[in-house]
Amino acid sequence: MWESIQNFFGQVDVWEILSSFVFLIAIIDPFGNIPITISMQKKGIKIYPGRVCIASLVILLSFLFMGEWILKLFGVQIEYFAIAGGFIIFLMALEMILDIVIFQNDKLEGELSSASTIVPLAFPMYAGPGAFTALLAITAEYSIASLCISLLLCMLVLYLVLIGTNWLTKYLGATALYIIRKFFGIIVLAIACKLMFANLAVVF
Repeated sequence: MWESIQNFFGQVDVWEILSSFVFLIAIIDPFGNIPITISMQKKGIKIYPGRVCIASLVILLSFLFMGEWILKLFGVQIEYFAIAGGFIIFLMALEMILDIVIFQNDKLEGELSSASTIVPLAFPMYAGPGAFTALLAITAEYSIASLCISLLLCMLVLYLVLIGTNWLTKYLGATALYIIRKFFGIIVLAIACKLMFANLAVVF
């Protein structure tokens, strides 16, 4: 068991952690989802940051460890999924940069009236299809150990954002949050291109 733990942490790379953290935090987008959090609070729905972060982490870690097994079940290689995932992430980046809507969330408004903060905050907002796709796609680029640590850091940032939502809105302002979203959008776009072209080279 000790040897397994050593092997796990032996895969940790600081640059991988930083790179994957920036990418995942951009996909999870805690800053961009602040308006939805505020909307829920105005409707009298109490937000529990700890519960949201724990639920999101459990969902994402489960998919991280089981996602490849699911792909094997359907006979899909990780490189092909990375290409498809890169394309989806590319479209998500365009949404962030161009302020257009490509992925519809018709049921979101109904979910906002729910008394639970797990839906829609943990799922599908933070640990949703976009995060699943991104997480599984970058397993072709980063080690599982680095991704686990990146997810923990993402949840820490998410927790801080959730408990400081009102402060961030008041002191940063809508303009600053808008600029942050655009900045992350460009990063996501660049990584999406890297995912697609790097794995296309492997396939061909």
